[in-house]
Amino acid sequence: MAEEAVTTLRAELGRFGRGEEGFALLEVFLEVGRPWLGPVVLDPVGLRLPDDMTDDRALVQGLIEEIEAEPVAKGLFRSTEREYDMADPQARWDYVRLAHCANLATVWGEGRRTTYFEVSGRVRATYWLPESLKVAYFDAIQAKGWAVPADWLTAVGKQPKPWWKRGS
Repeated sequence: MAEEAVTTLRAELGRFGRGEEGFALLEVFLEVGRPWLGPVVLDPVGLRLPDDMTDDRALVQGLIEEIEAEPVAKGLFRSTEREYDMADPQARWDYVRLAHCANLATVWGEGRRTTYFEVSGRVRATYWLPESLKVAYFDAIQAKGWAVPADWLTAVGKQPKPWWKRGS
């Protein structure tokens, strides 16, 4: 059985008219994508507000300060990764805003075999969406009164490489 084509969509905050548009699109994705999603995580070390954030700066800075005030786990095999529950609206709101403050934030598929969204280095943000999820996502964006970015509408999905060719 052939895998669905996957479309890559650039989603850095700076590409939108306002950073909040990028947050809104991520929030819609997290709502629509829930049946497809596995862990939704970020690395809370070194969180920093992006310049493109305007409306919620004080609230998000407060979240960052709360996280920084938490005791740091000690030990050889400690993980700093923090998981967010997408069924909880407050956790979803927090994740949407903190993801773009993080060095690494990822929305995984079941079993962590698929990445649907990732922020890296606070500056790069990307969606990788199979066609069925992309269609549902775009429909939800429009139903909520947002515009799907023009370059997203023209982006073409590509067939994933067979497992034995991946990594080459």
